[in-house]
Amino acid sequence: MSTLTARRPFGGRLLLYAFLVTLLLVFALPLLWALSSSFKSRADIFSYPPALLPNPAVLDNYRGLLEAQPFWSWFAISTVVAVISTVVSVLLCSLAGFAFAKYRFRGRNALFTIMFSSLAVPFAVIVVPLFIMVAKARLTEPYFALVVPWVAPAFGIFMMRQYTEQAVPDELLDAARIDGCTEFGLFRRVVLPLLRPALGALGVWSFLNSYNSLLWPLIVISEPEDYTLPMGIQALFGATGRQYDLVLAGSVLAAVPSLLVFFLLRKQLLEGLTAGAVKA
Repeated sequence: MSTLTARRPFGGRLLLYAFLVTLLLVFALPLLWALSSSFKSRADIFSYPPALLPNPAVLDNYRGLLEAQPFWSWFAISTVVAVISTVVSVLLCSLAGFAFAKYRFRGRNALFTIMFSSLAVPFAVIVVPLFIMVAKARLTEPYFALVVPWVAPAFGIFMMRQYTEQAVPDELLDAARIDGCTEFGLFRRVVLPLLRPALGALGVWSFLNSYNSLLWPLIVISEPEDYTLPMGIQALFGATGRQYDLVLAGSVLAAVPSLLVFFLLRKQLLEGLTAGAVKA
């Protein structure tokens, strides 16, 4: 990248930087506006002309959210469900990806084609059949029901299969088998260490998908004490009026775990996605 940038003419680099700065502002401006407005009074949030910075900065919105709403309950449920979903999905997707990549069995290509084709189906289309399956299996308890859609996503299996094919040579597996390694030991001791970048990328993707999910929790959760964080924030647009001040404060606090996960695992995320894009 640095070589390409060095060879680019000055005018071209200037246009590139201008484009990137514009793009950064487009994506960052809503977040900065929400952060700034969360410290404004309710009357100042929609004042015209809009002020970039709060004057004065107040904590009333955060105080009102934490004192009058079960914010920490929403936060705990969303975090626990997202962590469980991430651990289970990383384990199952890596196992399924390893099986599709390194084992030859009847119907493998057909199964993979069906699984891959499901990526083209929007989640909203399968919500009703999925709910019926969950109900038939008697998995309607809140924690089970919230975890089910994310335990083995097709995108995760596809990603791990592509990465396993490229990162794990067959010769290495054969050598481990000759040394007496069992198939599960092969997966745990040989395959998993080589998949670390892809596992990190899949972990970030799974956590964010589960943590930010709203449609599925709206289908399976009915009791207010079981609300997830997106459901709780959505409930602030309730019968008592749209409490934009509390919504802004809740949105800022809700973004903290997502940002932490991204910054802690950004190296693995970039390595995993880049490798998958190049090697797919």
